[in-house]
Amino acid sequence: MMAQVAALQALVISALLVWSSYGKLVGPMVGARARRTALKKFVGEEKAEPAFRAVGAVELLLGALLLLPPLWAVEGPAAIALAVGFLGFLTYSRVAAPDSSCGCAGSATAPVTWRSFGRAGLLLVAAVLASTADVGWWSSPGVAAVAVVLVEVMLFVALSPELDRHWLLPLRRLKVRLTHPLAATASYDVPLATTQHQLLRSGAYRAVNSLLRSDIRDQWEEGDWRFVSYTASYGERPATAVFAVPRLRYAPEEIRVAIVDDENGETLYRPSLLPVLA
Repeated sequence: MMAQVAALQALVISALLVWSSYGKLVGPMVGARARRTALKKFVGEEKAEPAFRAVGAVELLLGALLLLPPLWAVEGPAAIALAVGFLGFLTYSRVAAPDSSCGCAGSATAPVTWRSFGRAGLLLVAAVLASTADVGWWSSPGVAAVAVVLVEVMLFVALSPELDRHWLLPLRRLKVRLTHPLAATASYDVPLATTQHQLLRSGAYRAVNSLLRSDIRDQWEEGDWRFVSYTASYGERPATAVFAVPRLRYAPEEIRVAIVDDENGETLYRPSLLPVLA
């Protein structure tokens, strides 16, 4: 089975590299993404974008080669070298430019965290395993080998913050709705505009207004309360602001708010209320 798993690593690595190359080669914001990485400090601001695109081209080329009939002496060592290079660059980024973007994959930006190192480490393990393959990925793998690789893909997804909006954030929002930090409840018979008018005049809204990054994103009701959420940021951390607003009465002084970390569900901020507007 391990031989089949090793053979399938070419598919996994290829998919990761092609996805990673996309954000480095496609779109009008490539230059801005490059300058948010540590390449700006490593090679200079003017050379950051060409270097960023060059890395993307290497990723795309190696990703394509891994899908072709295998060149055993080239593809495995090249994937290992690339993974080691990623780990080295992440280390440099963390030390020399800790506030920089990872620039790792896709078109989204994400800071360098333990997940970045975990993904690069997993890529290195996959590359080492791929270098031991003696058959192509198209050789009929067994069910057990496919199951192992699916678990591996799930690990890559879990270690990719660029994909959080597709699976992790919906789960976090569901958690907020089911076990929200305000321990209260919210009917659509009251217009949302009425709730918003009351919310905008509350001390709770004024206390966190500078942290909000969107209009009302979601709403739900439980009992006498309507909950509304906004995209927010707390420092450099993406978050969700959840407000509890009285549904059937005008009482802006009773509105409560909590800022919840999108990544781990931690309540980051629950401010003391300011006076409501006259």
